[in-house]
Amino acid sequence: MTMPTGSAYAEVNGVRMYYEVHGTARGSVTDTSARRPLVLLHGGATTIGMSFGAVLPALAADRHIVAPELQGHGHTADTDRALTVPDLASDVVALLDALGIEQADFLGFSLGGLVALEIGIRHPRRVGRLVLAATQYHQDGVHDEVHAGDFDSPRLPSRADFQEMAEAYAASAPHPGHFQDFLGKISVAANAPLPWSADDLRTVQAPTLLVIGDHDFVRVEHAAEMQRLIPRARLAVLPATTHMALMRRTSVLLPLLDEFLD
Repeated sequence: MTMPTGSAYAEVNGVRMYYEVHGTARGSVTDTSARRPLVLLHGGATTIGMSFGAVLPALAADRHIVAPELQGHGHTADTDRALTVPDLASDVVALLDALGIEQADFLGFSLGGLVALEIGIRHPRRVGRLVLAATQYHQDGVHDEVHAGDFDSPRLPSRADFQEMAEAYAASAPHPGHFQDFLGKISVAANAPLPWSADDLRTVQAPTLLVIGDHDFVRVEHAAEMQRLIPRARLAVLPATTHMALMRRTSVLLPLLDEFLD
């Protein structure tokens, strides 16, 4: 059946989480004979549209898509709670509980990839297949200029990228004047230690596709290490691709996703 595009809010862990549904479903999302829903988890300081606008139409053509906006992002208001990967992952799992989705595939980009990895480690039965785009498992996994905030580096978002983030926030956030405060909170979260060890990655049960750009935040060597640690992992490095361009490389990315998710 065709499922119309729609949006709603769910109360999860004290957060009024905005989410969208797109695409098609074969039967019910709780029907074990149906294709698993695909959960899209966006990057930090962005929205569903900014992270996935280029790939969403193709992905939704024959899949049921659930795309939440995480705490403080897009239409989802911030709270006094710190931004931590475990809390954000708990919110997503609570949303799936509210929607009656026992298991899904996950595509997480950047911050969303960290959240998806946490779900894959802590809630393995909820994950069918796992796509981690521009995702590291410890802080040494990104290039030095990312930690240093060297905005002259081509690896980092440009002024135009930050302007797009600001405009998306102003257009959707419940409190649009809080963008600079929100960026500060995101910066703190981005520099916080990540909660995993190499042994944690060895416990990931889901088939996993790691995707990075060759000019991404994440070091190629680190992504290769993750590929070795996760038992059923593949690695794709997209050529001539920065962090911000990764999810827009549709001619390369969509065939990879179609093959892996199918």
